[in-house]
Amino acid sequence: MTEKFPMTAEGYARLEQELKHLKSQARPEVIKAIAEAREHGDLSENAEYHAARERQSFIEGRVAELEDKISRAQVIDPTKLSGDTVKFGATVTVADEDTDEEMTYQIVGELEADVKAGKIAVTSPIARALVGKAEGDSVEVATPKGAKAYEIVKISYV
Repeated sequence: MTEKFPMTAEGYARLEQELKHLKSQARPEVIKAIAEAREHGDLSENAEYHAARERQSFIEGRVAELEDKISRAQVIDPTKLSGDTVKFGATVTVADEDTDEEMTYQIVGELEADVKAGKIAVTSPIARALVGKAEGDSVEVATPKGAKAYEIVKISYV
């Protein structure tokens, strides 16, 4: 049984776009670079050849990884979800109970998490604490700097 990866449609599209770029642009470029490096003669001391082969190895590995992730993706459209509790795809505004500072996060799949963009993985400590809770609930999250308490201010599915 293969494990499915929950993912938003936006995250899925980003993976497909990266895969298309690797196959249509990066792969042909590295093949050309290897061919050019071969023309320089002795391959045993040819740094350009070894660098191009290393790049090819990285590209092929990434292509295989992306194809695997895309084939096992379970695409979930947050705009089709609703409810009063936090679940995958929710955009949640929380207030730090110590500073009253508000932060907004969208709960997404592990492969598309980007804290700077406000997207946190469903498996992250804060997301695990938020899932199943409703507006007005308080949650406590274990952080490297100690426990932090947050109040859920708003839940939306956009």
